[in-house]
Amino acid sequence: MDLLFLTQQTGFLGPFAWVMGKILNAIYEFLSLFQVENIALCIILFTFVTKMLMLPLTIKQQKGAKLSAKMNPELTKIQAKYKGKKDQESMRRQQLEMQEVYEKYGTSPMAGCLPLLISLPILFALYRVIYKIPAYVNDVYSMYEGVALAVQSLPSYETVFKGFIEAHPVANVIANSDFTTKQLIDIFGNFNTGNWNAFMNFDGFKTIVSSVQGNIDDIIHVNKFLGNLNILDAPGYTFPGILIPILSALSQWLVTKLSTASTPTNKGNDIDNPAAQSLKTMNTVMPIVSGIFCTFLPIGVGIYWVAGSVFQIGQQFFINKYMDNMDLDEMIEKNVAKSAKKKEKMGIATGNTMAGVAKTSTKTLDIKSTNTSSTNSTISKEASKYKKSEVSYSSSSIAANANILKKRNSDKGDK
Repeated sequence: MDLLFLTQQTGFLGPFAWVMGKILNAIYEFLSLFQVENIALCIILFTFVTKMLMLPLTIKQQKGAKLSAKMNPELTKIQAKYKGKKDQESMRRQQLEMQEVYEKYGTSPMAGCLPLLISLPILFALYRVIYKIPAYVNDVYSMYEGVALAVQSLPSYETVFKGFIEAHPVANVIANSDFTTKQLIDIFGNFNTGNWNAFMNFDGFKTIVSSVQGNIDDIIHVNKFLGNLNILDAPGYTFPGILIPILSALSQWLVTKLSTASTPTNKGNDIDNPAAQSLKTMNTVMPIVSGIFCTFLPIGVGIYWVAGSVFQIGQQFFINKYMDNMDLDEMIEKNVAKSAKKKEKMGIATGNTMAGVAKTSTKTLDIKSTNTSSTNSTISKEASKYKKSEVSYSSSSIAANANILKKRNSDKGDK
């Protein structure tokens, strides 16, 4: 079991990959009970299970997209209002006005990013598990381990295996490796059909081919897909492999169509909204890119993409029904209440918004300015009437104001 652990993903993604690996191993063992041992089928079921686990995040993202579509016209108007204004005061006012819009809907600029930030480590971990299936599926690990131990039984096996790697390069393999058991299993995990044929015909391995033939046959069997294809082979442009890129592009295009169907668009504002334009371009380009990548990536990756998209199509259909029946005003009301409760826990008064504080400060300054003007007006009126030693002072003169203040202080002293 120690060797199994050593070939698994480590670092930040390690715990996520460990959980995903346990799920994949459970699926494989369940299918084995019915004499079905096929990694491609495991990947398909594995994709469905993980998509179901991520369903709450998917719904949250859809809600955020619908709320964002509701807010975007208001945010776009604010951006248009301050377009071209780069001074500090204008930028401050723009930020305050946009903050008011977010508070009005009970959300924040970062709310839409949170589900994505949570789902990204899970998605990366999924890829690592699919690329290292022997490290997470116990029965598959045993098949590869048998071949690795047989290679290590050869005299000077490091030199022999290095010669094989130099003669028959394998993706992501460095020839100057130490070739320990776990490293050999990782290398064999990248072998496609051509690599295994080269292995069995290599002169240095002739003495062990008969002893590992059963293991290799089992490995090729569990990796089979669509006839004689291997999930570690690239599909290329020949039939039936070419079906993978075509299905990948088509299914992802359908997903983008369905995911945007429940979100109201603002076609009139698309030109002025760079984010909307970028999203539209991405939704058009990504399915095409997916199809191109699938032609030279391993079939296993393409299976994961197609299975994920097919499941998401069905999932999105029901999500759209749910979103159509959802009261957007009620959702906004709940968001506002939730935001107010959160601020209350943090000790922030709900009425003291950024924009409110700014307006209060402005009003205070206006009141002070009005009071000052009133005082100066009173002093001026009194100064115009003041005479001393038959000398008249102008109402705006320094002497008149000084004498008025002096007289007031004197009157206070008498009292």
